[in-house]
This record gives sequence, structure tokens and C-alpha cells, in this order.
Amino acid sequence: MTTIKNVYDPADATGHKAEPANPTMPATKLTGAFRHLDQRMASTRDLEVGARHTPQSTDREPDFPAMTLVDEASEHFAPAREGVIPLDSPVAHVGPGHAEGAANPPPPRTTLREQSRRPRGYLTEKWRPIVRVLLPFAIGFYLTNLFRTINALISDQLTSDLALGAADLGLLTSVYFLTFAAAQIPIGILLDRYGPRRVESALLVVAAGGAALFGASRGFVPLVLARALIGLGVAAALTAGVKAIVLWFPKERVALVNGYLMMLGTLGAVTATAPAELLLAWTGWRGLFDLLAVATAATAVMIYFVVPEAGSATSASNGSEPVSLKTVYSDPRFWRLAPISATSAGTAWALQGLWAAPWLTDVEGIDRASVIRHLFIMAVALTIGALLLGTAADRLSRRGIGPQTQLAVVTAVFIAAQLALVLRLPFPSDLPWSVVGAVGAVPVLSYAILAEYFPKELAGRANGALTLFHFGGAFVLQYAIGLVLRARTGTIL
Repeated sequence: MTTIKNVYDPADATGHKAEPANPTMPATKLTGAFRHLDQRMASTRDLEVGARHTPQSTDREPDFPAMTLVDEASEHFAPAREGVIPLDSPVAHVGPGHAEGAANPPPPRTTLREQSRRPRGYLTEKWRPIVRVLLPFAIGFYLTNLFRTINALISDQLTSDLALGAADLGLLTSVYFLTFAAAQIPIGILLDRYGPRRVESALLVVAAGGAALFGASRGFVPLVLARALIGLGVAAALTAGVKAIVLWFPKERVALVNGYLMMLGTLGAVTATAPAELLLAWTGWRGLFDLLAVATAATAVMIYFVVPEAGSATSASNGSEPVSLKTVYSDPRFWRLAPISATSAGTAWALQGLWAAPWLTDVEGIDRASVIRHLFIMAVALTIGALLLGTAADRLSRRGIGPQTQLAVVTAVFIAAQLALVLRLPFPSDLPWSVVGAVGAVPVLSYAILAEYFPKELAGRANGALTLFHFGGAFVLQYAIGLVLRARTGTIL
């Protein structure tokens, strides 16, 4: 209260002696003191900023001199400044607006507390799209790769249990790619209209039903129908994940996050080797598909309740789909990208998903344990390739080397690896087969290129159109290889 005393004119206090503090001072006296303090403080602010000072009415209680009230208030609030206000004191019961609060307002909130909170909020905002967007769709894509490659592991059991020939096995495995590819255009439209959360969760329920039917099938036709349902059910896993990445992540990070999506998802191909072999010995191929059905249904529920809804996902207007699709298919840049991307990815998937195992058995002449090891290495190469392609695309693009150039280099390396296998060049077979596996992650670059070509509103359609070529090419190649082998040998190889 010394600051307030300094603004008083000395004449106001001349000859006046402050009365002793009365601990039971009436509230009316305090009220007058508070009014006087507020007016004096206002006058002080005017003087400090250079405003012209004019005497103002004190509007105080008539029988209490101003200085007496100020002194009494100062002494009365002295314990408060020391942090000890007796609960039985009248001051303790004075409400908001009391003199001590006016004279000594609480300090403003320090920035230290805000700064201590900011990193936690920052990390929350940073990790939220990874936990709630990337990881759920990565699990869905994980199941896609597991379903895609599992037939290479169980081909011997399917052949012996159901008496399947080479063409039958090729059709059974490749029908997955057929329904997968045929659904891409409608799925692209649905993704742009309803968003990846709804579309992916609904289709995974279909995949779960197909897996359950596959495990219960006793004939070739039910197996083909079940495999087709599986392909349809997981058809949106990749495109929905890429669509979500386009919606929730910055454009300059699309290639990198696509790489993470592919890396995590391709762990399904790793699981379809040695880990699945252990489950196969325990449950058999029917029990294995029962477990996959349960896992797929659980993933559908998780995606529906965990992934946030993106408002921009529904921006497409009714009746705009034909124009949008025409925009994609009439773009010459799309037709320069689609053939090279489809032949690279389709060939890698066709080989890894089925025909690598028979080649290793009949051409390389290795036993089943070595075949499983080769398939495991290819799956690991696919995972590492997805990470490397995504990271390289992110860093090289900053240096002016776009994903188009990177795709051309990867394709050239893939052709060289296939020639090494066909010509039986003196290389360890692990090396060219690892390249084959790694090239299966080439869509990391392809979808990043599409993100540069088309806006977010067309991301679902554009990605679906390209995925149609990817899986359509895989279906044609995988089935055609079976037909050629049956015509030439009458067996798988």
C-alpha cells in the first residue's frame, strides 16, 4: 500500500493521525476505502501517462476521513500480504473487488507454464495422424499382403488336399488380383465421396467373410469364390491408406509416409513365410484362415472407430465422377506412368505371391526349408525396399531428382535381376530374388507421382485407376504363367 500513499498530497494528511487498526472494522468503512482507492489509482494512471489531472469526488462515507480509511485498510490487509489472513477476520469474507486485489493484482500467467505444455501438445498433434491414420491403414495393408502371398506357402497342401493342377492353382491364386483390380474404379469413387474410414472398414468385413469361407471350403469352386471375396475385401487397403495420407499429411511428405505405409504393410508378406509356417504346423491351412478371418474383422472395427473422419473426403459432388475419371484417363502423364509401374509391380507380385516357390524347388533344386528362407528374404527385401524408396524419394526430391527418375532407375535394376535369373548368371540366388521382392514396393513412387499430377479431390480415383493396372497386370501374369506351364509340362513346373 506504500505506492498508494505516495500519490496523496501531503496536505491531505497534515495534522491527521491515523486511528489504530480495528480488526472488526465495519464493511461500510471498507467499502468507502475501496472506492477511494480505486479513484486514487485511476488518478495515478492518468498522471503517469501525462493526462491532465482534475480533482474527482471521493464518493466516500461522510464520517470517515480518506486518510484514516486508507491507513486502516493498509494495516488491515498487512497480514494478507504476508499470506496469513485469519479465517475469523472480516477481511477473509470480503468478496471480489477488495482493495488488496485492486492494489496488488495477481501477476499475469507466465509463459513458462505455457512453454512446458506446448511440447506435450506439439507431440500430441505430431503423432496423432501417425497413430490414428497411418497405423490403422498399415494394419489393413498388412493383411492385404498376407492374403496376397499366403498361397505360395500353402500351395503344396492345396494341391494335395484338393487335387489341384497348375492352371487351377494359378487361377485360384490370381482371382484375388482379378477382383482386387476390378473393384479399383468404384472404390476410388467411393473413397472420394465417403472417405477412407467408412470404405475400408466396410470392405474388410467382406474380406473376413471370404477368409472364413476359404477355411471351410471343400471344393475348388468354393475356394475360388472365397479367394475372390478376399480380393474384393482388401481391395481398398492400399488406395484407402494412400488417400488418407494425402488428406492428413503435407504434400511434400506424401512419398515418405507412403514408404512407411508400404514398409509396415509388407510385413504381412514376411509373416506369410516362417511365422506362418509355424502356425501352419499347429492349425493347418484351414485353421490359419480362421485366425485370419478374426484378425480381419477386428481390424475393420478398429479402423471404423479409431480413424478420424476427414471433411474434405466428401467434397466430390454428385454426378461428377465421369468427368473426374475422364480427367485422370485423358491425362497423358498418367499413360506414361501406368505401363511401367504396372509391369514392374505386377511382375514382382506375381512371382513373389506364387511362382517363386516352384521356381526355387524345381529350377534351383533346393529343399523346402531353403525355399522358406528365400521367401522370407524376399519379404524382408520388400519391407526394406518400401522404406528405402520412400526415404530416397523424400530426400532426392529436395535435390531436384523427382520420383519419375527414381522409378526409371528401379525398373532398369529390376530388368537386370530378371535377366540374371533367366540366364542363370553366377550370382547367389538370394540377390536377384531380393531385387524382385524389393521392386514390389514400387507403388511408393508411383502414388507420389500421382499426388503431383492430381489434386486431393481426385486422389481416390487416380490411385484406384493406377492400382487397377497394378493388380490387373499381376492377375494376367500369374494366371498366364500357370497356363504356359500346364501346356509345356502338365505340372506346376
